[in-house]
Amino acid sequence: MHFARNLVIAFAALVATPALASPVGTWELEGKDTRFQLEMCGDGTQLCGLLTWLSDVDYNEQYKPYLNRPMADHMNQSGPNRWKGDIKLFGYNLSGTLTQRSENHMTLHGCAVLVICKTYEMYRYTE
Repeated sequence: MHFARNLVIAFAALVATPALASPVGTWELEGKDTRFQLEMCGDGTQLCGLLTWLSDVDYNEQYKPYLNRPMADHMNQSGPNRWKGDIKLFGYNLSGTLTQRSENHMTLHGCAVLVICKTYEMYRYTE
């Protein structure tokens, strides 16, 4: 009896994914040239975000029209620390997933037409 109970407890510990700190805040792409502001929206479990900052490197000039525009709009929570939905990134419409890996690390994965995919690492930005 104790074996079965311990087995159930061990299995529950393996499949349980801890909830991390809120994804709300400013996140910066790993290149430190782009920042997004994320917030909970809709029913409080959906994730929305804006492109809020671009560095002054030359290649960012083409992305300035997307500043202060939505990049994630009502992405639905698809599991603990994970949201799926439509992403508008630098003029491209993508089907995407945001996965919070730790308190300060998130992965953004987006695909256009399900064959052209890109993954970005994002880190919580604090001044």
